[in-house]
Amino acid sequence: MTATRQRLRFTPQEYFAWEAQQSQRYEYFDGDVFAMAGGTLPHADIALNIASLLREPLRGRCKVRNSDARVGVTAEGPFVYPDVSVSCDERDRTAQQFSCHPRLIVEVLSPSTEAYDRGGKFALYRRLKSLREYVLVGSETKTVEIFRRNEKEEWVFVPYGEGDKIELASLEVTISMEDIYEGVVWELSEESRMNFS
Repeated sequence: MTATRQRLRFTPQEYFAWEAQQSQRYEYFDGDVFAMAGGTLPHADIALNIASLLREPLRGRCKVRNSDARVGVTAEGPFVYPDVSVSCDERDRTAQQFSCHPRLIVEVLSPSTEAYDRGGKFALYRRLKSLREYVLVGSETKTVEIFRRNEKEEWVFVPYGEGDKIELASLEVTISMEDIYEGVVWELSEESRMNFS
């Protein structure tokens, strides 16, 4: 998703009330709001595949949420919309406006947001004490990168490539690269493009 800055300043409570009246989603940082622009269809397909793959094995244990669900870094913000978040904390099961205790967060990378997802957004997410894994998934190539917090509270980088099985240690779940990218169409063929002309 790409964010566009709006010239408004809110308290968190004003932000929740205001955003509920909007036709699109906005992230919140220190009183400022940023509109979330739509992503590509491959981006949406990948995020949906991941959420679907996690839902069944985590049923009854953890709550899997898609990109419509806010995560609060603190109760006062920032408030962001990851592509997929998973919380196994009972407090998040009944949360109404945002979850605050995710165990795993997934961001599907796009050219316009990759630098932010790797840098500024990851810096925000690292402030979440509950977060054990931060997963970055390619939307133009079959790549998965996991940043996993170890027992010493250090972040360890674990890359995966085409054909690999991806271990989500924090959830005790393994998913395949093929399943993540199932049904994803990377680019229209020349013949398909001509049919649209």
